[in-house]
Amino acid sequence: MNGERMNFGAVIIGDEILSGKRQDKHFSKVAELLAARGLRLSWVEYHADDRQRLAETFRRTLASGDVVFSFGGIGNTPDDHTRQAAAAALGVELALHPEGVAEARVRFGEDMTPQRLQLVTFPAGAQIIPNPLNWMPGFMTRYHYFVPGFPQMAHPMIEWALDTFYRDQFKVAAVEKAFLLTGERAYESALLDLMERIVAEYPTLRLFSLPSIQGKERRHLELGVEGEPALVERAMEEIRLEVERRGIDWRWRD
Repeated sequence: MNGERMNFGAVIIGDEILSGKRQDKHFSKVAELLAARGLRLSWVEYHADDRQRLAETFRRTLASGDVVFSFGGIGNTPDDHTRQAAAAALGVELALHPEGVAEARVRFGEDMTPQRLQLVTFPAGAQIIPNPLNWMPGFMTRYHYFVPGFPQMAHPMIEWALDTFYRDQFKVAAVEKAFLLTGERAYESALLDLMERIVAEYPTLRLFSLPSIQGKERRHLELGVEGEPALVERAMEEIRLEVERRGIDWRWRD
């Protein structure tokens, strides 16, 4: 990567997720895996098992240069379209992967079937992502990592990809701290100048503000920052001094 900062995104695929029959478990997990390495998820998209739409999506994400983790749709049933969509987006044919075929023959021997060979048919030029749970691999190409929809398989595969290819991106694990501000002056528009100052002085931190309203009554404003621990401490001290100067009550968020 030559030290260049990368954006990380996720494409989560499955009619069963969009219909509500299954609850997505990938979004929170990939965010957790990235956060443990001091990284953030920049975006996430959900898509149905629609080959044309997926191909359009992958054309766009391939052009972005982002690191993309794609979950689901790489099985061998008629409703699995991810490998075909990825090949179309790349402008290449699907082809049996020699290493994958060899692993499948060791696994199945005389029980090898054309359907099982479909599981090691990938866009030409793709590389294998090892699956620690069973023999069925994922595949990777051009910063894109395609894994099964089963969380037990997918999440260790994503962790392997991060630790194998993106260690140069790892940073000190980020911390997040926030105050809960209360009182008549504890609202966002009254604190815009302070927020803008913190953003300008600490460009590597992520500032956030979240008002809490119950019924028609404002309860509090959550104001904080996330990032490198030492900078977070400095920024929060600066925020504390300023809100006290303005007569705004504060307490640490739990």
